[in-house]
Amino acid sequence: MTRHVLYPGSFDPVTLGHIDILGRARQLFDKVTVVIAENGKAGLLPVAERVDLFRQSVAEMDNVEVHAFSGLLVDEVKSRDADAVVRGIRTSGDYEHEWSLAGVNALLSADVEYIYFLARPHMAAVSSTLVRDVIRHGGDLSLLVPAPVAAALQNRKS
Repeated sequence: MTRHVLYPGSFDPVTLGHIDILGRARQLFDKVTVVIAENGKAGLLPVAERVDLFRQSVAEMDNVEVHAFSGLLVDEVKSRDADAVVRGIRTSGDYEHEWSLAGVNALLSADVEYIYFLARPHMAAVSSTLVRDVIRHGGDLSLLVPAPVAAALQNRKS
């Protein structure tokens, strides 16, 4: 039996914190499918570029797939025959947000399980929002995002 989990998000852009959560999920599941929401919150990168940069960032991870998706997450879980959804939590605000999402998703589909990883302390401050601020002000991205993302965004302004 293959254990399969989805890792959803906007990943605009993907950060080293996201990669850390993914790496930890890979230790528990045989297959991890990253599903990138077509309608991301921020609009820094189009979905095709977010998918491409995420794929470049995890090229050496053999049990990871990266795809775009639109629609309801519970429908995506069913269509991909996944066993669960994994999410990361950095702050109490993330917890409250995830609690609300899980509640609504449970109403839509009670059989989908959610697994939460707490961010490691050195990654807890890293968010896509703060990365976009660093980009806007021309700061160094090397400690915040994977190398392919840093290279693609080094001269980009949001």
